[in-house]
Amino acid sequence: MVRHVAILCAVLGLLTAGPQPGFAAPQEQDNAKREPAWAKVWDSPATEAAIQSLIRAVEVDRISRHLFYLSKAPLPYRKLNFTLPGHAKNTLYEADDYLAGKLELWGYGVQREGVQVQAFRRDTTKPKHAQYSRPMPEDPWYTAYNLYAERKGRSRPDEIILVLAHKDSQSWIDSPGANDNAIGTAAVLEMARILAGHRPERTIRFLFCNEEHTPWTSVTAAENARKRGDKIIAVFNLDGLGGKTAEETARGAQTNVTAYTEPAGRRLAELMSAVNTRFAIGLDQRIVQRKAPGDDDGSFVKAGYSAAVINIGSWPYGDPNYHAETDIPEKSDVPNAARVVQATLAAILTLDRDPAS
Repeated sequence: MVRHVAILCAVLGLLTAGPQPGFAAPQEQDNAKREPAWAKVWDSPATEAAIQSLIRAVEVDRISRHLFYLSKAPLPYRKLNFTLPGHAKNTLYEADDYLAGKLELWGYGVQREGVQVQAFRRDTTKPKHAQYSRPMPEDPWYTAYNLYAERKGRSRPDEIILVLAHKDSQSWIDSPGANDNAIGTAAVLEMARILAGHRPERTIRFLFCNEEHTPWTSVTAAENARKRGDKIIAVFNLDGLGGKTAEETARGAQTNVTAYTEPAGRRLAELMSAVNTRFAIGLDQRIVQRKAPGDDDGSFVKAGYSAAVINIGSWPYGDPNYHAETDIPEKSDVPNAARVVQATLAAILTLDRDPAS
């Protein structure tokens, strides 16, 4: 008993005196358990140089061109229930063709997965951002497509890092959907371009899905992945990048929030913060935990893939143009989105080389 008291007093003395050589507080010990694999990856000069080279390849102008193509001209919207005059395809199909064409140009094979969906109805008695309403059974049904492309891993091809974005705009209102989510779509497309010539250890898969029609097509993607037995070790959902409050916009804040649901997702969120610091990306980076699965990353959590996060501009989402006709590309913060692309790329490339993942 006396020995236990003496030990307790010694420990309390160390805590009072502050950090001591060879002694780590519980949180520091926890971090030490998580970080050595990342540090080992980054301690390789060749690997760190390769990551730096790839994240420097992110081009703001390219992201901007994709954004304006998908949310202004020639495509004002991306939805199944709107076809431009004189065009044979609806605007979502035209967006699909644009994305597939870019991916194929860079050497990817593109797979399409059809899902039966409906457009939401609109209830104008609700607040503007929440006017989507359940469709009726007699409303038209459409086939929406998930688009897949991937870089096959050379040493661990069965382990998959998934990066996704929903590509459709709101089906119940004529919103260009620039921040929600043409900018996330453009961001994933930019990552695919940069990684087209990269040889990863694990498979890096890109998914362009649909969330503004019902049901969400990410649900089918996640369920089919589970049925196939896909070993998805990480899911990064990019949605609303750079979307923030008017006050944050006015002061030029470069924001990103990484939200996770399950404990396995927290490691990815912490990695996003770590790469932001390590590679001096310059984001005002935060981490939050969801109360329940949500958005397209939530579809994968519900299917059993708990290592899943969303990167989004603010939390709660503060874009004043959310789900409105005023969600136009001129109001998007493309440089902010490009920083998130850099951070997400750095996280993916670190995970790819992390033997502990």
